[in-house]
Amino acid sequence: MKRIRKAVIPAAGLGTRVLPATKAQPKEMLVIVDKPALQYLVEELIISGIEEILIVTGRNKSSIENHFDYSFELEKTLEEKGKLELLKVVDNISKLANIYYVRQKKPLGLGHAIGCAEAFVGDEPFVVVLGDDVIYTDESKGEKPAAKQLIDKYVKLNGGNILGVQEVPEKDVDKYGIVKPLRKIDERTVEVGNFVEKPSLEEAPSRLAALGRYVLEPEIFEYLRNTKPGKGGEIQITDAILNMKNDGGKLYAYNYDGLRYDTGNKFGMFVANVEFGLRHSELKDKAKKYLKELIKKLDQKLQ
Repeated sequence: MKRIRKAVIPAAGLGTRVLPATKAQPKEMLVIVDKPALQYLVEELIISGIEEILIVTGRNKSSIENHFDYSFELEKTLEEKGKLELLKVVDNISKLANIYYVRQKKPLGLGHAIGCAEAFVGDEPFVVVLGDDVIYTDESKGEKPAAKQLIDKYVKLNGGNILGVQEVPEKDVDKYGIVKPLRKIDERTVEVGNFVEKPSLEEAPSRLAALGRYVLEPEIFEYLRNTKPGKGGEIQITDAILNMKNDGGKLYAYNYDGLRYDTGNKFGMFVANVEFGLRHSELKDKAKKYLKELIKKLDQKLQ
């Protein structure tokens, strides 16, 4: 069994749920406190032991490459002005990991975007991290990043394809792909019998929703090539995964630990900024004080 050392981040979406912010700015580059959302994902992968990352981009996404590249003018200016702490922060970004890029030339769905990574992945298992899903785990408390949790489970299971899942409220099952468990492996892991895309509450086989993290084996690319476009003319990764499972491939769902933020919608981005701000070493005290004062003002207005 080969070690997982590569990851793919699909980042070619148009970000229509957060317009007009994404009219000229990639949604993955929208800021959570002081870092673009995409940097949180890259940092998660690095802590998880990933060595090489492919970001699948599209048109008007050049700012992604610029952000993770060396910036001579900026770094030279910071050095000349003696802003050495900021210089260190900026310099470290370009040294985070070996990052590669490929363009998805047409918006043909998540499955098509992942298929663009075939030459990069080769014959190795790999991690997929979706650009909309930022997962917070507390490293100071020994909590592992979500990607690391799935990688460790892959090793324990001796291979297989793994969907990262969490339980969602009943009212939200129609927003996600929901797993139908076949049998329980352990307290957090089930073998998957089926996968239902955005079912009604009555049709939902469970409350386990696939949320932004996958471990996939390289055989997935053969199935992606043979998967026909579905709704909206898009190639769905779930269709390819289920076809592989039906041909005898192992498919599991792992209920990972972590607080998930859906940064692909306005309220999710707002919540992420508030809660990450409350954890930020430089801002947390000011943020707490401000929120307490704001709550008092709101209470007075309601009286």
